[in-house]
Amino acid sequence: MEERDALPPFAAFPVAAVTVLCVALLAATSGQYGYHRDELYFRILGRHLSWGYVDEPPLTPLLGRASTALFGDNLVAFRLPALLCAAATLVVAGLIVRELGGGRAAQVLATAGLATTGVVLLGHTLATATVDVVFWLLVILFASRALLRGRPRWWLAAGLAAGLGSYNKQLVALLLIGLVAGLLIGGPRRELRSPWLWAGMAIALVVAVPNIVYQITHGWPQLEMARAIARNKGDDDRVTFVPLQLALLGLPSAAIWIIGLVRVLRDQAWRPVRALAWAYLVACALTLVSGGQPYYPLGLLIFLYAAGTVVVARWAGRRRARWAWPVAALVLSGATTLVVALPLIPLSSLGSTGVPAASSVVGDQVGWPVYVREVAEVVDGLPAADRAHAVLLTANYGEAGALDRYGPRYHLPAAYSGHNELYHYGPPPESTTVAVVVGVDPAALATAFATCAKMGELDNRAGVDNEEQGVAIRVCRGPRETWAALWTRAQHYD
Repeated sequence: MEERDALPPFAAFPVAAVTVLCVALLAATSGQYGYHRDELYFRILGRHLSWGYVDEPPLTPLLGRASTALFGDNLVAFRLPALLCAAATLVVAGLIVRELGGGRAAQVLATAGLATTGVVLLGHTLATATVDVVFWLLVILFASRALLRGRPRWWLAAGLAAGLGSYNKQLVALLLIGLVAGLLIGGPRRELRSPWLWAGMAIALVVAVPNIVYQITHGWPQLEMARAIARNKGDDDRVTFVPLQLALLGLPSAAIWIIGLVRVLRDQAWRPVRALAWAYLVACALTLVSGGQPYYPLGLLIFLYAAGTVVVARWAGRRRARWAWPVAALVLSGATTLVVALPLIPLSSLGSTGVPAASSVVGDQVGWPVYVREVAEVVDGLPAADRAHAVLLTANYGEAGALDRYGPRYHLPAAYSGHNELYHYGPPPESTTVAVVVGVDPAALATAFATCAKMGELDNRAGVDNEEQGVAIRVCRGPRETWAALWTRAQHYD
């Protein structure tokens, strides 16, 4: 490996070229299909700015609101922050490769490889994970500089990045825990005595204080949310954890990050950053035990991929034949991921493919305007007296977000939901006597209303089998209790 300060130059032009091409592709497709259900939720949260919400910190909704305030309330504008995060992911990954001693070839291989993965290509939607990976990579970059270059002041930058990242997801704490555990296991343990390291940790804590205070004063709802995720998805996530670690960066490229893991753990020149390899293993163990989602350690996985590209590029060198394998892996990964991750298939044909089944992100972008029109038809069928005292009730934030986004064109009444943060925006007015209900459990409705009648089902008219397809639309009348009392039973996390 290179001497600590004898780093190769940053391959600015080729990395920028890969980044520009990737962002151009994301921009060209960002207006296709429609909003993802989470994006519809973020639109609502963005109008109720707070230091936190029950299921997430405020940064992602804030980015969506800021972008639409500047460029208009439309899908492309809303997704602009996601495109910028995708670009940042590629550039920071290239910088990490450079810190590890990788030259021009390794940097291009890393950025081009990541640009063909779902990690980046799903950047055409605004998601907390899209933003989160940037903060993780920044922490890893700064930690690598502190460890590899003997410049402990970089721990201060790492702490600042971690503190800011806590406003997107408190999951960044998993990275810090893994890093400290990695230093204990793999060293260099002397870093744990460095005042710069603990000053960085203090900076992370101080920057995160408003977010932490919100959690404490609201009963730490993120813990309840974590328990809900573990309860609803934990068993499935444990089963799929290892296969998804292989698939997150594309199966053809899995060998590269595995090579990176082995070499970081064994190569003496990379001994200073061995803690980051151990951090990945610790993060995986904690995620498995807690029933968390398989993508949680993604930032550390990208670090291992970056290390693997350094090894592969040096092995291939100037021998063109040896480049056949990594280039083939990149092309094959891109060919499969592009179709699954990006809205390239015409909507009229999407339902006849296996893409929605392979990626719920795709299916969750389909049908929202149609679903709202179908709800509007039911509302239009109500007598005028009922419409004057009606509200909309939904089972989840996707339905509520769609009605909020597209409902005004049909002059629909306000939509309410007990799902996650939306619970706090209720209950409906006590004058409400009629509820047009989407997706709520019929058994719960039977105890809450005197009568309920099914009036139709949601149909996206594209043949896409997503979470909303076939969901019943009901009209319920005669609340059995006050809305304040009914609302206490409406709250649910998932």
